[in-house]
Amino acid sequence: MFTGIVTAIGTITSIEERGDRRVTVACEFDPATIDIGASIACSGVCLTVVELAGSAGDARIGFDVSAETVSRTAPAMWEQAAKLNLEAALRLGDELGGHLVTGHVDAVGHVAQRREEGGSTRLRLRAGPEIAPYVAEKGSITVNGVSLTVNTVTDETDGTVLFDLNIIPHTAEVTTLGALAEGDAVNLEIDVLARYLQRMQSLRG
Repeated sequence: MFTGIVTAIGTITSIEERGDRRVTVACEFDPATIDIGASIACSGVCLTVVELAGSAGDARIGFDVSAETVSRTAPAMWEQAAKLNLEAALRLGDELGGHLVTGHVDAVGHVAQRREEGGSTRLRLRAGPEIAPYVAEKGSITVNGVSLTVNTVTDETDGTVLFDLNIIPHTAEVTTLGALAEGDAVNLEIDVLARYLQRMQSLRG
């Protein structure tokens, strides 16, 4: 489990096709504090550490990314030099600063609009009908691994949903969200509580 609070931005330094895709990410983590087999969320995707190298502040972490994972996530995140939001798995006793996040991407959305508002950035995202019922005003959603609060929701006649997010300057600086542009694809994970509530409601129906 994760909280959606990003602790580092990593950069993909190498990609090897080995059946699965071996991706190496450079970041400021200390490899001495990470175990082989540990889970790290990479822009909202829970991946298993399979290689470790480097030193404190200059770690290089290897992950195997399956074709299934690539097909269900934002394609640009698996390119050379791509920037990834990183978060190590939650430990018992850690502060839950965001909301409970599983690291399983429910859908890929797109940035429909970006505008500056006050000192912050206002993003309007578009997502498909498969997650529209789970997006609620003032509810939580994870975008590229970042826990955010939904400001407004607009349901479209084609079943898609538009929702607005406010990105404060700190979040824009310490995550990759500050670099998002209109048309960019993003990984979305709905609130785990919303998923179970929807399931319960469907069974009652």
